[in-house]
Amino acid sequence: MNKVSLGAQSLFYPMPVFLIGARVNDKPAFMVAAWGTICNHEPPMFAVAVRRSRYTLNGIKQHAVFSVNVPSVDQVKEVDFCGITSGNKGVDKVQVCQFKVFYGKLEKAPLIEQCPVNMACQVIHVLDELSTHTIFVGQFVETYISESCLTDGRPDMAKVNPLLYIPSPGTQYQALGNIIAKAYRVGKELQTI
Repeated sequence: MNKVSLGAQSLFYPMPVFLIGARVNDKPAFMVAAWGTICNHEPPMFAVAVRRSRYTLNGIKQHAVFSVNVPSVDQVKEVDFCGITSGNKGVDKVQVCQFKVFYGKLEKAPLIEQCPVNMACQVIHVLDELSTHTIFVGQFVETYISESCLTDGRPDMAKVNPLLYIPSPGTQYQALGNIIAKAYRVGKELQTI
């Protein structure tokens, strides 16, 4: 198999899409992030990279909390709008997208009711030495899921139907694809006895 060198690039696709929330100037603010991931199991933690020019970054730094809202494919227009507009220019994304905002234990971490999954995070570490982004590591304080997205009392990602982002080719959003194998089982076919 021939390989072609592309230089230093991050080719981790697809990326889940998140709406990251914080309070800025006493109002809920949301930004789109695809650079986020679970980064610790016990206690559960999440890391998100936020470009320094983002309006929401100010609220995260000021209050040391943020929310992670997982939108479904049904919210693609609202997500894209939140990605192409900025609170820095006075855009009220909550009003335009008609988000119903609620709060849990972390009073400065706004959550979006229409998103099937919501998590509130307390910032425990900030990595501010990178050239373009600040990385926030937050510990999950509470998690909410829409009741309609449960099967036998457990989260069902097929029902959540999360939105995915693929930057190239075409810069597009996609949905989850077909199930191709059972995790922790298919690899056993390669084990020798």
